[in-house]
Amino acid sequence: MSDTMIAIAVEGGRGPAEALVAAPMDRPVPGPGQILIKVAAAGVNRPDLLQRLGFYPPPPGAPVTLGLEVAGEVVALGEGAPRWTIGDKVCALLGGGGYAQYAVADARHALPIPDGFDMIHAAALPETVFTVYANVFEHGALKVGETLLIHGGTSGIGTTAIAMAKAAGARVIATGRGADKKAKALALGADIAVDAKTEDFAEIARAAGGVDVVLDMVGASYFDKNLHALNTGGRIVYIAALAGPVLDVPIMAIMQKRAVITGSTLRPRSVDEKARLAGEIERVVWPWIAAGKLKPIIDATFPLQDAAKAHAHLEAGEHVGKVVLVV
Repeated sequence: MSDTMIAIAVEGGRGPAEALVAAPMDRPVPGPGQILIKVAAAGVNRPDLLQRLGFYPPPPGAPVTLGLEVAGEVVALGEGAPRWTIGDKVCALLGGGGYAQYAVADARHALPIPDGFDMIHAAALPETVFTVYANVFEHGALKVGETLLIHGGTSGIGTTAIAMAKAAGARVIATGRGADKKAKALALGADIAVDAKTEDFAEIARAAGGVDVVLDMVGASYFDKNLHALNTGGRIVYIAALAGPVLDVPIMAIMQKRAVITGSTLRPRSVDEKARLAGEIERVVWPWIAAGKLKPIIDATFPLQDAAKAHAHLEAGEHVGKVVLVV
């Protein structure tokens, strides 16, 4: 291996998609408990867009370059790195640095590539699966027979959440903006889909018996309708706030419905917490994948050097599923 590699940098430290450029950098060296992965593919996610714009700085100790998930081959081991050997094929959750030819990961945050998966589909798993599992199944406590309302049902998170909820025996209502996205959400397995541009998702959800969990990346503008759609004892889980970061909460309505409002981010969690999540995901979700109940929907792929085009494509908002860089 060379001591250098090609990775994607942000010219000027922040900027539009066009600021992303391929540049030579030092190849990372795995520290204690870490593995070095020769990257074959890297997922592109909305937090990457926020970091590029200067709004989502990496946590202490994480690479300053973009990229939160990769798939590839283990090519070096840090001291005491558990489980993996040279040549193993893995996908991994990262604190950053995935848009590169090589990336370092905590060995406990890597998972085996499922049988029958290529590197592109494997790279689309970690960030979305970790996010959905933590928020829908842990914070949201979705149970068999309950109903999950997913906003942005055709996004990378949304398509994964539909599949995981259905695999767990839940009913799914998904929203999307436009008749085409409504149709695609139904094709992906949603029991009910709603065109959020022309239809009232809260009234449709109430007519269908209400919802028990809401997975919301829209934010404040949907809060009143989320609460109206919610059944007694329901949970609203926030993972983003694309249309408003501040809620005006009607306390009496929350009390009457015994509603829970929660949410989380993934990247700042401790390495031990991410390792715990990885173990739970391998125990619960990997069997769903083996049974054919979950496979990421790939909307588009781009060569690593075209990361700027990948960001522009994601920002346009017309994608269905995941966008992946091929190295």
